[in-house]
Amino acid sequence: MDKKNIRVFFEKKDRAIYISHLDLLRTMQRALKRSGLPVWYSEGFNPRIYLNFPLALSLGVEGEREPMDMAVVEDVSLSEIAEKLNGACPDGIRIISAAYPVHPNKDIGFADYKAEFSGDSGILRDALEGFCGQESITVMKHSKKKGMIEMDIKPYINILNVSEEDKGISAEYRLPAGNELNINSAVFTDAFLKYCVEKEINAELRCAKRINILCADGADFA
Repeated sequence: MDKKNIRVFFEKKDRAIYISHLDLLRTMQRALKRSGLPVWYSEGFNPRIYLNFPLALSLGVEGEREPMDMAVVEDVSLSEIAEKLNGACPDGIRIISAAYPVHPNKDIGFADYKAEFSGDSGILRDALEGFCGQESITVMKHSKKKGMIEMDIKPYINILNVSEEDKGISAEYRLPAGNELNINSAVFTDAFLKYCVEKEINAELRCAKRINILCADGADFA
């Protein structure tokens, strides 16, 4: 039969957050081999299991709903794909579901994140408000074409929710993602921590996670 495209969604947590993107590719290829699934191999002199991650996840950031594209060459149920792959994945990586792709990668427009900062909750909440209330938030960002460039990220930060927690705050925010413009979580969190240092505010990043990936129209990437 012809190959059938499959999109797998998985969690990347605990020690697995320190697996780089390149190592994640190798990890998942090995897991697919161990799973015994009838996966499709790329053609050419050196065939390899076809895998594609629509949006790379930064090192050290958790992922709650990460997509991975693959293909199979035999009839196999989506539940069986998830079950067999789950049994072959290392600790920290858990398959949530398998589905047939709905959106092409070019539809990706945003990513939602959640970061937890430790410190005085009231002071940190006010600090985040002051940080976002600046006229501009200028950072150095890597560009594929121009290398490191200076950029004002203020227009692209959308704070979704801020809650005070024991000894800190939790902030949920939306950033641009995809081919047109991609701002990863560290650009935002590093800029906020730098602001706190300048204001002599004690703050530390406890953890950061990507909650979801969305299309440009706001729909879940599926």
